[in-house]
Amino acid sequence: MMKMKTNVLRLLDYQHIYYKTKEYDYDENDLSGKHIIEQVDLKPEEIYKTLVLHSGNDYLVCCIPVMEEIDLKKLAKASGHKSVEMIRQKDLLPLTGYIRGGCSPIGMKKKFPTYFQEDILLLDKVAVSAGKRGIQVILNPKNLIAYVNGQCVDVIRKE
Repeated sequence: MMKMKTNVLRLLDYQHIYYKTKEYDYDENDLSGKHIIEQVDLKPEEIYKTLVLHSGNDYLVCCIPVMEEIDLKKLAKASGHKSVEMIRQKDLLPLTGYIRGGCSPIGMKKKFPTYFQEDILLLDKVAVSAGKRGIQVILNPKNLIAYVNGQCVDVIRKE
């Protein structure tokens, strides 16, 4: 049983949005996210990672399946920018309030335009970080998208 409530979970409780949590052992050396897949008993396409990007002084958030790669050109086009790039890791905490590996689209310091890989609409449930390394929050994708006022677009790299 989880010992503490993260800010993400408190925000969802406040909005009466149903969720479950799943804890896992965070592996700092596994940047692929495989360690999460192996521990949370969900399909890889149901686990989304949260990326924070910028175009000049415009910041945006993008959530894609954990094993996929973002296509920066597609995201730039979808968001109406000429180009976008990932923010520097040292800027993540001051900008969002989250550290790498614990970044959630829910409860950032400010509301940023948020984009989801459109395949999320095909899922019954999706997991994103609960705002702390080692905890995923699992909820209905439509509730998540509505809560962050997100848009669904095709933003992953296709072979």
